[in-house]
Amino acid sequence: MTLESETSILSGIRVIELATYVLAPGAATVMSDFGAEVIKIERPKIGDPYRYLSYVPPMPKSEMNYCWLLDGRNKKSIALDLTSEEGRKVLLQLIPTADVLVTNFQPSILKKLRLTYEDLQPLNDRLIYASATGYGESGPLVEAPGFDMTAYWARSGLMDSVHNGDSEPTLSVAGQGDHPSSITLFGAIMLALFQRDRSGKGAKVTTSLLANGAWANGCMLQAALCGAEPYKKPARSEAFNPLVNHYVTSDDKRFIFCLIQTEKDWPNLCRAIDRPDLIDDPRFVGVVERAAASAELVAIIDAVMATKTLNQWAVIFAENDLVWSPVLSPQEAARDEQMIANDVFIDFKHPQHGLLRTVNSPLFVEGSQKVSPQPAPGLGQHTHEVMLSLGYEEDEIHSMVERGVIAY
Repeated sequence: MTLESETSILSGIRVIELATYVLAPGAATVMSDFGAEVIKIERPKIGDPYRYLSYVPPMPKSEMNYCWLLDGRNKKSIALDLTSEEGRKVLLQLIPTADVLVTNFQPSILKKLRLTYEDLQPLNDRLIYASATGYGESGPLVEAPGFDMTAYWARSGLMDSVHNGDSEPTLSVAGQGDHPSSITLFGAIMLALFQRDRSGKGAKVTTSLLANGAWANGCMLQAALCGAEPYKKPARSEAFNPLVNHYVTSDDKRFIFCLIQTEKDWPNLCRAIDRPDLIDDPRFVGVVERAAASAELVAIIDAVMATKTLNQWAVIFAENDLVWSPVLSPQEAARDEQMIANDVFIDFKHPQHGLLRTVNSPLFVEGSQKVSPQPAPGLGQHTHEVMLSLGYEEDEIHSMVERGVIAY
């Protein structure tokens, strides 16, 4: 444990991570950033499949295991066979020492392993049991495996909501739903810890990728719940609102406008593109008129945007108080000065790769320091350490390794 972790908000909090991939482990990662000790339970020899995601196409090619580097940071790894009684016994010995357990195992697996909340609560009535699922705790899909691409992105309506009429629905990127959902689980855990301070008792908290996808797509789902009639999706060149659309500059850079305060934004845009004559043009004078003549207006803006570089337009947009953003690639975003200025990225030392930078958790508390990121662990790297802390003797540990109960 570092000096920083001893003085951070969650110092003294122990988390048992009984989870794979991203959502539940992501919540534990955020807790570790604020000083919590996280002990990750993994299968001997195999480990968390997320360890290998960086090498699965179409993920960007690299010799670095960047996905694992991100979400595995600060954690201890113990390789433990939970299907064996001896392995399960080790976990049960950890439960009384823990404040939080995070899991994303399916209900049937938890029941088979006898690791449900009902199983563990008698061992530690102060335990916060945090469960993340694909599709929720009940219903016909309760046992269905779910990733963010399926539960968060596709089934929530997001996948259908974000594409233009002239394009097919697109795939989500790795972790796109998992990482936001991990913040939800983190928040639920914090609420339960706050409640525990009052009641002295732990609790079970839950969230799902499906529920988080619905929350992310809340405006469109609320429209559907209210019986609103959806528009037929237009092509970009016929956008219903040309003031909320993306355009290309002379240097082939793409950006997006978000000009939704139309009484102010429309005149400002017209002045910015040196077309004040359009302000009172009957074709474009109001929202309804601009929607009716959208193709014509998009063509006008397209032509003007193609006359200057993005940097030139950036100055003009700022002078005219226009809300916009460049459309950055991940490579460009990783160098973005605004992100760097706000500690969205944080430096750390890696034993093999030297000084690296990783994505920071998106929460900051004034007066509290986060811990410096520590490299993600090797599979079973801390098994021996944890076993000794539980009182096992060296010969017992060696015997359990020989029989495949634990590994390191």
